[in-house]
Formats: sequence, structure tokens, C-alpha cells
Amino acid sequence: METTLRPTTDAVAARSASPLAGSQAAQAVRPGAAAQRGTSAARDHGLSFEGVLAAADVLATTLPPTPAWSYPLLNSAAGRKVIVKHENVQPTGAFKVRGGLNLLATLAASATSRGLVTVSTGNHAQSLAFASRKHGVAATIVMAATTAPFKVEAVRALGARVVLAGDDMAEAAAEAAALAESEGLYFVNPGEEPAIIHGHATVYLELLTAHPEIDTLYVPIGSGSGAAGAVLVRDAIAPHVRVVGVQAEGARAAYDSWASGSIESRPIHTFASGLATGSGFHAPQSVLRGGLDDFLLLTEEQMQDAVRLMAGAAHTLCEGAGAAGLAGAIAEGDGGQVSTAAFACTGGNASADEFALLNRA
Repeated sequence: METTLRPTTDAVAARSASPLAGSQAAQAVRPGAAAQRGTSAARDHGLSFEGVLAAADVLATTLPPTPAWSYPLLNSAAGRKVIVKHENVQPTGAFKVRGGLNLLATLAASATSRGLVTVSTGNHAQSLAFASRKHGVAATIVMAATTAPFKVEAVRALGARVVLAGDDMAEAAAEAAALAESEGLYFVNPGEEPAIIHGHATVYLELLTAHPEIDTLYVPIGSGSGAAGAVLVRDAIAPHVRVVGVQAEGARAAYDSWASGSIESRPIHTFASGLATGSGFHAPQSVLRGGLDDFLLLTEEQMQDAVRLMAGAAHTLCEGAGAAGLAGAIAEGDGGQVSTAAFACTGGNASADEFALLNRA
């Protein structure tokens, strides 16, 4: 596992000095110059804790808080207490429904009246389709032609138009942009919409409010919207908590963007579709660069082991990205200190290939 590259800000270096930095060190660092620069950059992209609180108010009328449990066998595997927040029980099977609902509730009528178009191979697609149906808005989802058929049908069942185009996300995104131009649709960029990031952040608002004993969050990163949301919440209500990003070695665009300070594009080679993002995004990176305490790259084997462990020890069938937080907690260990880790099982929409992993030794 590779963890050597990291941004060179003093704030990140200070927070990373200890494997499990305590609250005094964290609180001493975050009010400093680097932390303030990070806050300014986030606001430049329309991101704020106030936006998270507003999203929580929007979602309170639609989505009940999801459960968060601890399982003895997971605790044993990680060598410490681990709390799992079950976003796999959302109506679309993933946390991203929060972002879609918040976006549709706050988007201007001038945009919704035109109809929406976005690009996704899975959870974001269902999120936008679900929210658009609720609000009576026409939605078009462009998906790569290689997308698993059950994911395509799930989006169609929610009433969205599905367009299959290209062999990967990059080609599908180009088609989505072309449709936005030719049909006058509002293009929803899944990584750059502040309302989506604020909606995703409510996962961690619920988690850290209900469980103040948590000292480390492990957050899977594809576009980085969930992790950016976790940092916004942490900074506002629990500054002692470490936020550790986790990503597949075979889809390291967000990791390399975080490490270099520039938006990077990389090829994708991972079974975890929720982490299969080929480019960094400006809005999440504006928060992550000064906000993550560490960023771990995970092997396919580590994530696959975590999928199997979730099935056996937590009675939960989750997709690769949903188990990545557990893989990160196990990989990092407890640093010899008593601690309480947490992660969200971000989704349960696994493909047949991912479920087949459960039968492997």
C-alpha cells in the first residue's frame, strides 16, 4: 500500500504527525493559516457547513437517519471498535440519494424546467433519477455501454431516460455534454455541484452527532464528494476526528490530484465501480487538500477481503466502495492506541461479479 505522497501544507503535516492525532493537536492546527486557506477555497466553490445544515433540513422530511452499528467480529478484525453506518439501506441502495434529493430541492426552476442530464454508471444515476421523479423533472442519464444491465434497468425503473454511449465514463461524459448542448438540458456534474456535496455530507453529520466517541473516519473516495462532506462536518463539530480517505490503487486520480495540488486524470483498473473515477474534481479537492489527515491506496485484495468480511461479520452485502472504509481501518490499524473508527457502507448495489467474490477463499 502506498501512502508516501501527501500535500506539503503545514496543517496536514502536523495532523499526520501521530497515527491517531488527539484533539488538542487537531484544534491547535486547524484554526491556523493553512486551515483558513482551505475554508476560503471551499467557499469559493460554494461549500460550507451552513450548506450541510440546510441540506439536513431538506432531507429530514424525506429520509430517516440510517442506522449505525458496531459488530464484534469487525472490531476483532480491526483491533478496535468500528462503527458502520448503513447507507446501503437507502431507497436507492446508496448514500448518493442524499445529494440528488438536495440538488432537486434547491435547483432553480430555470434549470429544472429544461430537464437534467448527467453521466454515471451506478449510484449517482439512481440518485438523480429518484430525486427527479419525486420532483417531476425530466432526467436523462448517460451510461457507458459496458454498464451492468441491472444498473441500467434500475435507472429506467425510476423513470429516467437512459442513453448508452461509449466504452467508459470519459466517452459517456462527452455524450452527456453533447446532449446538454443539443437539447438545452442542464448538465449535472456529479463532482462539482455544491448541493450534492452538502447532501452527501449529511451522512457524517448524523454519524458524528450520534457517536461523539469516534476519533477516526475512513471515507471512500471516487469523485471525493463524500469525503469533502466529511471534512466540512468534522471541522465544524468534531475537530479532534481524523478523516482518512481511501481509494483503489487502480483508480488513483483523486489521490494524485490531492498529492500534486493539480487536477489529474488516470486510467481505471478496479472492480469497485464506486471508486472508478478517472479524474479529480475541483470542488472536493478544494476541501480535501487541507482537510484530509491521510489518504490510503488499497489493493483489490484488501477491498475484496473487506466485502467478504462485511457479508460474514456484519450480515451486509455491500459493493466494493462500500467496504473500502473497512479495508482502510484494517490496513491502518490502531497505532497501539485505544480508538473508535467509523465508516459508511456507502452502497449495496454490487454487480454479479462483486457478489461472486464472496465465494472465493
